[in-house]
Amino acid sequence: MPASSQLHDLACVAHLHSTYSDGTGTVGQIAKAAKRSGVDVVLLTDHDTLEAKDHGEEGWHGPVLVLVGEEVSPRGGNHYLAFDIDEVIDHRGLSGAQVCEAVRDAGGFGFAAHPLSSGSERFKRAGTGMPFRDLDSEALHGFELWSFATDTAERLPSVPAALRFIAAPERVLDHPPEENVREWERLCRERPIVALGGLDAHQFGIRIGPVVPLRLMSYRRSFGQLRTHVLTDAPLSGELEPDRGRVYSALRRGRCYIARDSLAPARGFSFHAEGPGGRLEMGAEAPAGDWTLYARLPSPARLRLVRDGEEIASLEGPVLGRQVREPGVYRVEALRHAHGRERTWVLSNPIYLR
Repeated sequence: MPASSQLHDLACVAHLHSTYSDGTGTVGQIAKAAKRSGVDVVLLTDHDTLEAKDHGEEGWHGPVLVLVGEEVSPRGGNHYLAFDIDEVIDHRGLSGAQVCEAVRDAGGFGFAAHPLSSGSERFKRAGTGMPFRDLDSEALHGFELWSFATDTAERLPSVPAALRFIAAPERVLDHPPEENVREWERLCRERPIVALGGLDAHQFGIRIGPVVPLRLMSYRRSFGQLRTHVLTDAPLSGELEPDRGRVYSALRRGRCYIARDSLAPARGFSFHAEGPGGRLEMGAEAPAGDWTLYARLPSPARLRLVRDGEEIASLEGPVLGRQVREPGVYRVEALRHAHGRERTWVLSNPIYLR
């Protein structure tokens, strides 16, 4: 396998809320939890506010970079995780498509939050779901493929199952919802759509003064469950700029992958293509031809190569190489056995050969 390019792998946690909206932790407390969890970048998305940025809390907190976005939150659904914006998006009266357009027109980009949320059949009083209804919008940039809290909680069949999730989420979490993956793949056949792994973390609990003595799922525990690793062109410098631009550039381009680092450290994963157009990283689009796809893992697992939703190659090991000529949306998955069954460990963004 050819030598890897000089990309820099940053472990990010995305879609979380602080005391500026309905979370129970301050930005400083969230950054400390991220440090203890080995997280490099926090992508904060409080509901309908950029107060953390306005109050000067965007930037470096020790070894952790906190970037402030917004969860644009119309009532009843069409929530959108918006980044690289300087003003709050006024969503009054806007459809989901118009929210996407407003973020784009403000110079930002975003991800449909918990896009196929349908609520809980077992716990109907908890809500009826918060789906994103305009996924075919041409202004939609990305798709929250796997939402740790929302996707899992909505599918819990019983009170004992809910208690098991709270006590040991790593034993409950296995794969992103199949319907999410199918819908994302459908969208990708039309044009590139970046996939994100989000937490929807609030650290539900009771805050008393500066502490939260009672909490159901701490930020630190959430941070170990699901991450989006971003591959930047250069290492971060320790300054808000250019570091913010480097992270956002990689996210915009789809040069990122979803990982469950609690199963095994994922840093070092790569997926790229080499062929007539040179080298393609995740998120890139090029004409079909004589391409070779390469995937590498930091440790062995079951590696699957998928084209347009169908598996075309599978092996046990750390490295996969496959020559391809057919047009298609190509991505890879890595699966590991843990807690009695096989679970998704790594899920790449695609390479698009048209």
